[in-house]
Amino acid sequence: MDKKVLIVRNLAGCLLAFSMSGAAAAHDFWLQPRSWQAVPGVPMPISFEVGHGDSRERWAAGADKLVALKDIDYGGGTDLRPLFRPGGTQPHLTRTFRREGLHIIGMVSADSKSDLPAIRFNDYLKLEGLTPAIAARARAGRSNTNGRELYSRRSKALIKVGQSRPTDDRLATRPIGLSLEVVPLRNPYSLGPAHVLPVQILFEGRPLPGALVKLTLLESDALPLRTARTDARGRVNFRVPPSGSWLVNVIWTKAIAARDADFQTTFSSLTFAYPAKGGR
Repeated sequence: MDKKVLIVRNLAGCLLAFSMSGAAAAHDFWLQPRSWQAVPGVPMPISFEVGHGDSRERWAAGADKLVALKDIDYGGGTDLRPLFRPGGTQPHLTRTFRREGLHIIGMVSADSKSDLPAIRFNDYLKLEGLTPAIAARARAGRSNTNGRELYSRRSKALIKVGQSRPTDDRLATRPIGLSLEVVPLRNPYSLGPAHVLPVQILFEGRPLPGALVKLTLLESDALPLRTARTDARGRVNFRVPPSGSWLVNVIWTKAIAARDADFQTTFSSLTFAYPAKGGR
């Protein structure tokens, strides 16, 4: 092969890999409070973040893209949608917590549309481990056609307010009903010395096997720290260092018969954090 042709092909491959890594990272989404350790009665700003590394930014969508936004604690749930403000230089909402104990901020977005050229869509599916979509496209003979999908987001943030309560562990490990949900099987704030966090992924209320789950340190978030695929019970275990802000996220998709989309894709995340110098 001509040396110049080989160089051009290698360069094209590198550029494609770079563009895909940026495109895929831009889908990752999470809730980020100013601190995961709140003081009762003190306002807490919370932002919705998208992407990683150099592509990280605040979610730019408006209130029309917000389906649900709740503060869930041992006393029930509170609708936070009236507090939502579109992203920019200011946080998306400011919440003043009154009850001590664990709070879960949960969010659901409306569908958005995506239409990618075949090569970009196929690489994205491979990168995110979306094997059902790869197989479905192959069976339908559509592997070389554009990838059309509807996608939406589901996110949870675990925030400690004041002193812990006996109900915290039960609240942290209970699903809140998201269509794709990252469910910690132990309260991340109550892990033992090994600091191993078992997680279960639920899709439409059932354990999801074969999903690619990522653990990312948000203070250094260009790449995940660890990845693992869920077992037959939809579970993975992550050893989580006892300091830093942590994101656990997963993506899943299913084929649909729609006029303008072939797949329904959901992005789901869980965030929590420990003090910078260790401890909980």
